[in-house]
Amino acid sequence: MDHYFTNNSNLQSNPKLISFEFNNKKFTFKTDIGVFCNSYLDEGSLALMKVLIKQNMQGRNLDVGCGYGPIGGSLAYFNPGGHFILIDINTRACALARENVQALNLTNVEVIESDVYQNVEGTFDNIFINPPIRAGKKVIYKMFEDAKGLLNKNGSLFFVIRKSHGAESAQRFVNSVFGNCTLLKRDKGYYIYQAINDEQNTNV
Repeated sequence: MDHYFTNNSNLQSNPKLISFEFNNKKFTFKTDIGVFCNSYLDEGSLALMKVLIKQNMQGRNLDVGCGYGPIGGSLAYFNPGGHFILIDINTRACALARENVQALNLTNVEVIESDVYQNVEGTFDNIFINPPIRAGKKVIYKMFEDAKGLLNKNGSLFFVIRKSHGAESAQRFVNSVFGNCTLLKRDKGYYIYQAINDEQNTNV
C-alpha cells in the first residue's frame, strides 16, 4: 500500500483544487493523488493552524511534512516578515506546495524535498508538525526528538495529535526530551502541544 509519507513516482495523477477559509480569508490549493488528505483540509491541520496564527512567526519557521502546503503556505501569507521552510519526503507534495505558494505570490517560502530533517540547514524559531500517524510511533517520536537540535534557544516545537492516537503518551515523551510540553488547546479531539527549547543550540 502506498502512503503519502513515502515517495512513489509511479502514482497516477488526478489534480484538483480544494478551498477552505482560515483567518477570514478563503484559500484555494491544488492537490493530487498520493498526498495527505487530498480532498479537503483535515481537521488536525486546521486545529494546528488556529493555534499557530496567534504565535510570533517573524523568524525562521519549519513546516515538517508539509504535504501540498496548506499550513506553511497559509501562515506565510499572514506573516510576510517571517521565513518559512516547507519540507516533505514526497516529490509530488513538494511540487504541489511550490505551485501553491507561487499562486499565493509568496516570496518568504522555500520548499525542500527532504526525508524528515535530512536536507534541512540552519536552526529555527518555530517547528510545527502534523505527524503522519500511519508511519508509526518510532518515526513520529524521532521527528519530535530531533526537532530539539534544530531549534534556537527559546524556540518552540508545536505539534497536533488526536487523543485516540496517543496524544498523552506523546506529550510525556516530548516532555522527557525538552523538559516541558504544554497542552495549548483541545479541538474536536485534537490536542495541540508546545515544547520550548531552553538550551543554547550548538548545531548552527
